[in-house]
Amino acid sequence: MESMHAKPLQLNPIKLSQPMGAMLCFLGVKNCMPLMHGAQGCASFSKVFFTRHFNDPIAVQTTAVNDITAVIDGGDYSISESIKNITKKVKPDLVGLFTTGLTETKGDDIKGATLLLKDMQEIAYVNTPDFEGSIESGFAKSIEAIIAQLVQTATSVDSNKAVIIPNVNLKPIEVEKLKDTISLFGYEVLALPDLSESLDGHLGLKQGALSSGGISVEEIKNLGTASLVISIGRSVQKAGLKLQEKNEKMKLLHFDSLGGLEASDELFKELCAIKNISMPHPSIVRWRKRLQDAMLDSHFAIGSSKVVIALEPDQALSVARTIIEAGATIKAIVTTYKTNLLDHLECENILFGDFEDVETLMQDSDVLITNFHGERLCKRYKKALMLRGFPDYEGVGNQLKNDVLYEGSAYLLFELANLINEHKHGAHNEH
Repeated sequence: MESMHAKPLQLNPIKLSQPMGAMLCFLGVKNCMPLMHGAQGCASFSKVFFTRHFNDPIAVQTTAVNDITAVIDGGDYSISESIKNITKKVKPDLVGLFTTGLTETKGDDIKGATLLLKDMQEIAYVNTPDFEGSIESGFAKSIEAIIAQLVQTATSVDSNKAVIIPNVNLKPIEVEKLKDTISLFGYEVLALPDLSESLDGHLGLKQGALSSGGISVEEIKNLGTASLVISIGRSVQKAGLKLQEKNEKMKLLHFDSLGGLEASDELFKELCAIKNISMPHPSIVRWRKRLQDAMLDSHFAIGSSKVVIALEPDQALSVARTIIEAGATIKAIVTTYKTNLLDHLECENILFGDFEDVETLMQDSDVLITNFHGERLCKRYKKALMLRGFPDYEGVGNQLKNDVLYEGSAYLLFELANLINEHKHGAHNEH
């Protein structure tokens, strides 16, 4: 059953804005400076938000548009002045310019402003108004913009070069695990963007003014020579198609998710077929057996519980597929925008809404899987909370939570089963 959101507004939103997705995308490019074209408060909020979530410093600059400059200049001046000020202090390989609701409503021509500055600084620009879309679409639009503006067309391919295009919900460790696993098939694997090298929580030499790692601009320009591109998540499917347009000889594989046994099987079947081998690397086979055992071990706890999921669609699908395979009963999925991505899941109710809608489902459930803002509801209704999505303000190591492929899916099932057992039998017992 599918339910539409009947309210004219969201009172306690689950979703985050498009500019936040764009900011994360540009942080996955090496020596990049994300530049938010909008008010100073917008950039400050996003910076604090991700700093608290990742427990790491976040590099971002703003054009600091105010009520006066918003009326007087056409956007060109504030953008050019910002880039001049940035390049006086640091030398970014790329400036990632993205808009907000204020500058989109005003109608600033960021493409024109970028063309005027092309001799001064390499810039990729993207329109990301925060009055539409979500963090998923902002991230995906930015990947598409980088591909369109930076990747060079090619006519030949490197048979050992592969590119993965992750959706915004894939955590840095998951991008790293995907790269490492695909490399077992003989590929040199790049990711666009690559948060596994910038927001993975490594201890750097010092706090940098630019992104601390990721795919380089030179590598981006040469992505057209890759023989294989793998897009993961419906939100980035279009980005995969755009990259394939750069070289007609490039093969594209798309997966809506890589969570759970069946989805992982599909990936490895495709890779084995491409490489003409009958069996993947022994470590992959071993992890498949471990996941099968994890499904058996966690079945009794997970299968006896009713679950509510409140996440962005791509992540909701990945988590739901994984726990359904272990016997979970999903009471409802509340997501951030209307999509048919979740229609085929075994779920009593699928709707797009906010935490007010989530609250109506809490009484008849055991576990809520959502971000930090679900904690209040779980405490009120005495339900278990499994933290996923943005933000998680109280936890540490968010960037190292792995939920994908055989290995990550096993970890996810164990975490959920232990959480359920502790909630039912441990946390509320008096000693």
